[in-house]
Amino acid sequence: MDLVSGRMTRKPTIVIQPAKNFFQFDLADIWRYRELLYFMAWRDIVVRYKQTAMGASWAVIQPLITMVIFTLIFGRLAKIPSDGVPYPVFAFTALLPWTYFSQALTRSGNSVVSSANLITKIYFPRLLIPLAASISPLVDFFFSFLLLLALMAWYHVGLTWGLLALPLFLGFAFLSSLAIGLWLAALNVRYRDVGYVIPFLTQVWMYASPVVYPVSVVPEKWRLLYGLNPMAGVIEGFRWALLGKQSPDFSVIAISTGVVMAMLFGGIVYFRRSESTFADII
Repeated sequence: MDLVSGRMTRKPTIVIQPAKNFFQFDLADIWRYRELLYFMAWRDIVVRYKQTAMGASWAVIQPLITMVIFTLIFGRLAKIPSDGVPYPVFAFTALLPWTYFSQALTRSGNSVVSSANLITKIYFPRLLIPLAASISPLVDFFFSFLLLLALMAWYHVGLTWGLLALPLFLGFAFLSSLAIGLWLAALNVRYRDVGYVIPFLTQVWMYASPVVYPVSVVPEKWRLLYGLNPMAGVIEGFRWALLGKQSPDFSVIAISTGVVMAMLFGGIVYFRRSESTFADII
């Protein structure tokens, strides 16, 4: 009842039912729940550093130690070329997007299972869960990026205008993690083995990506096949944008972009097709 006019008013009725068309992504529904997306991403960040003595320093320590190990083993002992760039800068430039990608992939792949209590109680677009999990590691990326700038200043590596393209390649890394994370998140609900496969997958994937070596060492005849790895295009783009030593291999980037777009479309379709059974199986 409206207290001002004294008239009876009807509240709108919301009917929740499974989507009839899996190709209808309903982005407007995600936009209506944008505040929930923000709080879910912020929750992941707070939980990650809650009750830690070093706080956000862990975002820097992990890639820093990895860079030191790679420099000693691959830069000093194996003498892997670094395209004329000091190897610590060369390795850290690749570790920057790779660390973000691996964290986003791991969190998004386990996000639905870890949100079981939330899924079984209230309705909201389930796509928000892996989406928020892919957004939260951007905070770690920011702190690592500051360390990279300090490292470049130490080795007297100057920035170029290619830096303006960095958000584009960061967005590419985000879409890559989300595309694969959607598949893994939906599969993890039904097959919990996926949760054990993800850490092994990211470890193997790193050595299949140009993290410790440049794309130039890959034979020309294998470049197109190598481009099927979406992170090959991301890392190649990061090195060009930050170091600006040579133009990136655009054929690798183009193939990686096509693969990511196809996997993202398929991942959204598969996730939406599976989300109606999440509450029952989880």
